[in-house]
Amino acid sequence: MKKAVCIISGGMDSALAAWIARDEGYEIFAVHFDYGQRTESKERSAFRALSDALQVSRRYEIALPFFEQIGASALTDKSIDVPTSGLSEGIPVTYVPFRNGIFLSIAASIAEKEGAEAIFIGVVEEDSSGYPDCRERYIEAMQKAINLGTKEETRITIRMPLVHLQKSQIVSEAIKRGVPLELTWSCYQNEEKACGVCDSCRLRLRGFELAGVKDPIPYVSQPL
Repeated sequence: MKKAVCIISGGMDSALAAWIARDEGYEIFAVHFDYGQRTESKERSAFRALSDALQVSRRYEIALPFFEQIGASALTDKSIDVPTSGLSEGIPVTYVPFRNGIFLSIAASIAEKEGAEAIFIGVVEEDSSGYPDCRERYIEAMQKAINLGTKEETRITIRMPLVHLQKSQIVSEAIKRGVPLELTWSCYQNEEKACGVCDSCRLRLRGFELAGVKDPIPYVSQPL
């Protein structure tokens, strides 16, 4: 059976990417990163629940404590407030410097060890928060670098099946494929009930609204 490493944060996008890998017949090796983000406990629980539902062959939970030391992001530095006033132009303070580059590098190590031919990542370019490490051309460049830096017989393709989708399309596709969206978590700052007002909550809620579906996770409040 062909093998894939799936980077699963616990959110809706990475969950759908993993379900696509499953539906394409890949044996899945799931990896989750603890980089000191505010909602890591909830995200880890979501990752484990999704991995169980996927019946993955092996789970990897990787701790990356240096992100907290670097800081510079509202997700890892608690002295920086998570924005709640609405989506803004440009790169938001929730951007974690070069996060996906580091994630993909570690996923490549796992892929080479496991003999996997693909890495699935749920990056979204058109309907994301404007993160530079979610761009298609960046991921393509990382794929070239990974294959230059691994064994000659190693050939890894980085799959980004959601990169050109809108959030509403992601919701619809996830429902069509039977992704248990009630197990996913997207909020940047809360772990009990989603805040409903951070960038990630707003994008998620707008996606459900445009898809004409009610979001199954609990919220403290929802913006008008």
